[in-house]
Amino acid sequence: MNLTKRSVEAISPGSSEIVVWDDELPGFGVRVKPSGVRSYLVQYRNAAGRSRRLTLGRHGVITAQQARRHARLQLAEVARGEDPVARREEQRSAGTLAEFAKLYLTQHAIPKKKVSSIRSDRWLLDRHILPRLGSVPISALTRQDVVALHHAMRGTPHAANRARALLSKMMNLAEKWGSRPDGSNPCRHVEPYPEPKRRRFLSGAELARLGAALRDAELRETELPSSIAAIRLLLFTGAREGEVLGLRWEHVDFERGMLQLPDSKTGAKEIPLNAPALEVLGRLDSTRSPWVLPGKTSEAPLVGLPRAWRRIRKRAGIDDVRIHDLRRTAASAGASVGVTLEAVGQILGHNQAATTKRYAFLFEDAKRDGAERIGSWLQAALHAGAPPAIPLRRALPMR
Repeated sequence: MNLTKRSVEAISPGSSEIVVWDDELPGFGVRVKPSGVRSYLVQYRNAAGRSRRLTLGRHGVITAQQARRHARLQLAEVARGEDPVARREEQRSAGTLAEFAKLYLTQHAIPKKKVSSIRSDRWLLDRHILPRLGSVPISALTRQDVVALHHAMRGTPHAANRARALLSKMMNLAEKWGSRPDGSNPCRHVEPYPEPKRRRFLSGAELARLGAALRDAELRETELPSSIAAIRLLLFTGAREGEVLGLRWEHVDFERGMLQLPDSKTGAKEIPLNAPALEVLGRLDSTRSPWVLPGKTSEAPLVGLPRAWRRIRKRAGIDDVRIHDLRRTAASAGASVGVTLEAVGQILGHNQAATTKRYAFLFEDAKRDGAERIGSWLQAALHAGAPPAIPLRRALPMR
């Protein structure tokens, strides 16, 4: 029959288990037990020819329409040579948190997240989470374990909150994959630490010292040319680190003065190139490598920029400045020359106004300067004894 809510509920339970198959989607069916419990399932043969049956969910918890969509996804995976039942068995058999972390990376993070996010997840796991909790059975992880980890990282509240968020995502997946009971996420009610908003950007004097440090590194050849060019591009464009380091020459449109990124944190985007950025790109060799900023070999993009940045910022005397602060400095420059907050957000590639509002503090000096000029003009008018003439449009004759 065509499996719908009405048809499934019309099936009468028998003395033994009944399976009714859908006449539209082969392999999709519903199992009815003598107790009356109805569960949707999908049946298929794996690459080895073995018949496999996967339960999708209980009727009433999921609808027939949701089960049908889920069945189509599972059957599509089978067509690609995958085995959903074997994957579920592997997920449920994950013993320790360290073993589950491998599943998380291979079955969730790597297929679904961006490279920078995967790198961040690996760092949190290897540096903080697994050294402390890796040997704990996934089913035995408690709120006390999470609180202890979070407290141990209190000196770096941002990293502590990211670790908590990553653990929470992993525990949600553990519930979904059957490694933990539903509703047992131990990260619930673990309050994140307050994170002070970072407002660091370079002043004019600091920019001058950075420029001198870059020229010195270029002259002495103490850094890779790609590292120096990367820092300048980050500053001139306000782009994110990953966007610049992942640049290929096919993304550079010199004619339009644009970087055309097929993917970024906010999806496909265009970054306008000003004259200094075009000059930096124009000095690079586009025939050496498909990467705009190659590493020590032409086959791979630049890596190790943070290390080069630490050396350069030390020479410039700006040890507390992070790479991302260059993006904030570009926004500050926009405010200084009269670019609106909305326009700055568009240049930086924000897809939400709330993100751009985080940069509103950069416009305080511009607003203060505007208020001073307004006050000076009005004060001059008052002291002159008569208000200055304000040109008005000549009224049109009435018809």
